[in-house]
Amino acid sequence: MSGLGGLNKSSDGLVLGLVQFQLPVVENPEDVTRTTEQICEVVRNTKRGMPTLDLIVFPEYSLHGLSMSMAPELMCRLDGPEISAFKQVCREMAVWGCFSLMEFNPEGNPWNSGIIINGAGEIALYYRKLHPWVPVEPWQPGDLGIPVCDGPAGSKIALIICHDGMFPEMAREAAYKGANVLLRTAGYTAPIRHSWRISNQLNAFGNLMYTASVCLAGSDGMFRSMGEGMICNFDGETLVQGSSFPMEIITGEVVPKLADQAREHWGVENNIYQLGHRGYVAKKGGAQDCPYTYMKDMVAGNYTLPWEKKVLIKDGTSCGFSIPDH
Repeated sequence: MSGLGGLNKSSDGLVLGLVQFQLPVVENPEDVTRTTEQICEVVRNTKRGMPTLDLIVFPEYSLHGLSMSMAPELMCRLDGPEISAFKQVCREMAVWGCFSLMEFNPEGNPWNSGIIINGAGEIALYYRKLHPWVPVEPWQPGDLGIPVCDGPAGSKIALIICHDGMFPEMAREAAYKGANVLLRTAGYTAPIRHSWRISNQLNAFGNLMYTASVCLAGSDGMFRSMGEGMICNFDGETLVQGSSFPMEIITGEVVPKLADQAREHWGVENNIYQLGHRGYVAKKGGAQDCPYTYMKDMVAGNYTLPWEKKVLIKDGTSCGFSIPDH
């Protein structure tokens, strides 16, 4: 990582800007339009102030706030005006951007989605949150898997959203598909601070990839999001750590080829390789069977915990949502 948070960019470096966006209050379509304009202005000002910036990342819920409203008039579409504005500003400033949207679903509850737009104003990655934060969130679980896209400076980028990052399988899947930089956007509040930090570090170390993660910050009068932008090295060390200050932009440089080299050269703790090549010192090529019962059961559609019948909360009624009928 180069000096001064990416101001002195190296030839192989990817400079990231993580925006601890002020938690917005969004109650009507006019608020969505206003917040869209604010996000675009942050892109412009940040790129002007830091010309080395390659990728700017906005948190989950930065466009819609934390109301959990599913009102159709507030929902976005990929061909809608909000996404068009994001494409335009990335093209205008020749910078990559990661954005959050609550996406209209004609067949059920909306999706909690994220997109990465390249410097030409094109969608390079489109993701729907696989693990909504139940029982609090009403969103339809994602159905697009975990895509990976080629990014600047030799990066291969994946995006996961908030609660997704608490499942080690999410980061492992992204890495298995080639990602050397994992973005995680969130709206988390302070009680999650410790879990947030250690899961971002573990996701990095367990897969020998960089993680770059950021939450909303500030209060909307009811909720207070925690900020906590952080970039982790592929060895799990935290390279830069933000505060809880709203609109602070955490910047730093990562070098994707160094993560690639670690994956190729490490013997000790090359965990993502060794997962599928157990005990290769004793067995040629290592054991490549699947010893994990939960994986086998999930594939067979039989995932059942020993305490399954004792789990008390299995739907969203505790948070005011009706029991789904399908």
